[in-house]
Amino acid sequence: MAPWAEHAIWWQVYPLGFTGAEPAALPGTFPAALPDGAADALPAAFPDGAADALPAAFPDGAADALPAAFPDGAPVRHRLRHLEAWLDYAVELGCSGLQLGPVFASETHGYDTVDHFRIDPRLGDDADFDRLVSAARARGLHVVLDGVFNHVGRGFEAFRRAGADPAAAAWFRRAPDGAGHATFEGHHHLVALDHDEPAVLDHVVRVMDHWLGRGASGWRLDAAYAVPPRFWRQALDRVRPLHPGAWFVGEVIHGDYAGYVRESGLDSVTQYELWKAIWSSINDGNLYELAWTLERHSGLLGAFAPLTFVGNHDVTRLASRLDDARHLGHALAVLFTVGGVPSVYYGDEQGLRGVKEDRAGGDDAVRPAFPDRPEELPGAGWPVYRLHQRLIGLRRRHPWLTGARTTLPHLANRTAALLSADPAGSGRRLLTLLNLGDEPYRFPPETFTGSSTGASTGASTGTSTGTSTGASTGASADDSAGASIGALPGGTGGLTVLESSGGPSSPGDPALVPAHGWTILGGR
Repeated sequence: MAPWAEHAIWWQVYPLGFTGAEPAALPGTFPAALPDGAADALPAAFPDGAADALPAAFPDGAADALPAAFPDGAPVRHRLRHLEAWLDYAVELGCSGLQLGPVFASETHGYDTVDHFRIDPRLGDDADFDRLVSAARARGLHVVLDGVFNHVGRGFEAFRRAGADPAAAAWFRRAPDGAGHATFEGHHHLVALDHDEPAVLDHVVRVMDHWLGRGASGWRLDAAYAVPPRFWRQALDRVRPLHPGAWFVGEVIHGDYAGYVRESGLDSVTQYELWKAIWSSINDGNLYELAWTLERHSGLLGAFAPLTFVGNHDVTRLASRLDDARHLGHALAVLFTVGGVPSVYYGDEQGLRGVKEDRAGGDDAVRPAFPDRPEELPGAGWPVYRLHQRLIGLRRRHPWLTGARTTLPHLANRTAALLSADPAGSGRRLLTLLNLGDEPYRFPPETFTGSSTGASTGASTGTSTGTSTGASTGASADDSAGASIGALPGGTGGLTVLESSGGPSSPGDPALVPAHGWTILGGR
């Protein structure tokens, strides 16, 4: 992994939604606007797929302007400039990178690409892209692009030729029954590429090289799980020598994360298991689920640093997902104190709500437009922004957290202590205390010894550490903390409060966490 990416903290933005772009491509976007369908025949005039190399034949990216020369070409909206006013906002949040959703010419939502070499006219043009990347880099922000290389929209140039051109037809997989083309997860308008076809590999390599050459720092590979991992390895074997500092992360939802990284050569994949465990364990009052996932997560960190998150463009927002708004800070405390490369989805840092629905347009609620400038945001969200600032600041002051392994020296249904330690053996550690209960809870002295034995026992046998520690402190196994509050503090092993639900300088016993509160302890 590129050294800069080891300590990246991403602000993820879905540009078509953020900028308020039209829901579908503007009239005249595609070369099909030529009279009598002449544009469809033009590429076929090049033998053996040579037309695929056409953009490369134009110096200095001049080919990107070619579609605009067609009659009735779509007007360019220059909306990428809207994002420039938000770069300082991202920097002040504490982020070091801008992870962009789709920006290439597409039919609707951006994941139905029709031209990987052209910025979507609803967002702007090459000059707007260059300007955004330059402005981001001037602020120390890396820019990662969203590459949709598993499937394309039906307006994709090669697909429009596929009926009459065998070379173009070879780009696409046939449906299992042989009738028509395979699609992505049953979506008729998303045609699946054939990743055994050399021309597809050549195309993806050219696209990656082109935009990395224009200043992008890496790629998020959409639906990577649907692509054979060997395809990514073949592509990266050709791209990495040209751009050795680039970072590549794949969207993988289920399965063997470490195995996929190993076989594909990617730097990282999305950590959906941790995303689910964070909100689900908090909602259910079952922190054993989180403990189990963190054990697996720590195993992954021996192979790579996963992309961690509590929200993105494809899921219901955290503020809507949580049953109790008091637990938002708990989820964020976990995100920013365990290993991985964290990402914040735009709007989550303002506590925005939004529910994803499984229907056409069901993503709109989680992909809203933002105003022209940050100061136009409603005032109600700024406390959540400041909470993000505090936790991201803590994360950046402890850069070793990227590879930190997390164990649980205390674990019960509604209370847990997460001990994140530097794998280099430096002795650096953070201890995150979570209390989901209705009463204050004083964590027992054993919590602060650094031992993780109780967590392993609890996870494997179902025996809560709250049970054993409750015997010495008066607490019961179900986290009824009334008796434990009266127990004498046993010390915190030299750890002091760095952050908490009450603020970074909350007075009192650091081992005592208020009802529905959280505390992060560490060395000063």
